[in-house]
Amino acid sequence: MTVRPGAEPFARDGDDVGVLLCHGFTGNPSSLLSWAEGLAEAGRTVRLPRLPGHGTSPRDLALTGWSDWSAEVDAAFHDLRRSCRVVVVGGLSMGGALALRLAQTYGPAMNPGPLPGVDGVILVNPAVHLDDRRLAALPALRWVLPWLPPVGNDVKRPGAQEDAYDRIPPHALHSMLRGFRSVAADLPAVSQPVLLFRSSEDHVVPASSSALILDRVTSARADEVILRDSYHVATIDNDADEILRRSLTFIDELAVGAQPTTRTTEGVR
Repeated sequence: MTVRPGAEPFARDGDDVGVLLCHGFTGNPSSLLSWAEGLAEAGRTVRLPRLPGHGTSPRDLALTGWSDWSAEVDAAFHDLRRSCRVVVVGGLSMGGALALRLAQTYGPAMNPGPLPGVDGVILVNPAVHLDDRRLAALPALRWVLPWLPPVGNDVKRPGAQEDAYDRIPPHALHSMLRGFRSVAADLPAVSQPVLLFRSSEDHVVPASSSALILDRVTSARADEVILRDSYHVATIDNDADEILRRSLTFIDELAVGAQPTTRTTEGVR
């Protein structure tokens, strides 16, 4: 197994405020690297793991599933929790679902008691459900078709490229969708502050996915920011700087205990 150049995991130690970032399905850490580096340059302790089966070859992805990806981010979370006073989790697309699963598992509703858990959640075009009708045939097709067409590189900025796979193993996709259903069912268990970025034009994940999250989480604070100049992979698109800027502010507020309780929706021009 050879990891693609640039697809390596990122880890940098800083202060006692940790941030765990999770990349998306068929992608790799490179799609979140500038976000991770910006957080680290601000002094935060950052982890950006490479999910199993990603950043190598589609054949490797075909041998993995939701439980493998969830276990990887779980281990990274515990690594941060050992040394950090505050831990915020975030993710892009499927990575957003993985971040929500951490918030559900290590939040007050699911993990009562004195042990510290997830303190906040940052989501970028998060996927907890897809409305492509063709997916209804996936349970049968996954035993017939070896590969499905790719979904990566939905980027508006000229010259920006996501290093995603050029084909999708159907069994891995099926496992991801089962994971989405589990996360969606447990959304009320998310009570931590949430910052959600949604692109106004996204060709991969429908806006209804973000709407479902905001409607069902029980967080007193759940801010939605509309990105007007990016497609799905907004972390490498025209609004990447805005994502970093607002993430830093959100994390700073959590670090000092300032948690406004008013839900907001804002647009970025």
